[in-house]
Amino acid sequence: MMMNMNRVKNNYRRAWITRFGKMGLMTLGTWFTPGFVFAKKEDAEQAIQKITSGAKVQDGKVTLVIPPLVENGNLVVLKVSVESPMSANDYVKAIHVIAEGNPLPNIFTAYLTPRCGTANITTRVRLADSQTVWAVAQMSNGSFWRGSAETLVTLSACTEMV
Repeated sequence: MMMNMNRVKNNYRRAWITRFGKMGLMTLGTWFTPGFVFAKKEDAEQAIQKITSGAKVQDGKVTLVIPPLVENGNLVVLKVSVESPMSANDYVKAIHVIAEGNPLPNIFTAYLTPRCGTANITTRVRLADSQTVWAVAQMSNGSFWRGSAETLVTLSACTEMV
């Protein structure tokens, strides 16, 4: 009789642990919904503030070109150009690209020197959703300039179906 009672007790405990685990998974599932996973405009602004260390960012000098309508967010052609003579005294030190709708807003950073000749970058990036993408150029004199472009993505990237 005692053996039977222990089995019932163990089965009850296992059922309770299983239910508790399922409830935890359900809670995690609601926590990691796309609204929580994607960065927001505030996250992109924080990333820009971190890059610039709070310095003033001016509009202009940076041209960011992205197709306005993208069928697939896995391969989006992105072109950044910065107006700069690229001389020893006046050049672009770095170009930072930030996407406010990606899980991690800082997509990439390219470092340049005067020997680059021009401050032009063409690459492909992944975009998680329709969003505004920012390019911030850090100049050799310590100033920061930015440009932006909006794009509409029909098939998102950066997310996995669960």
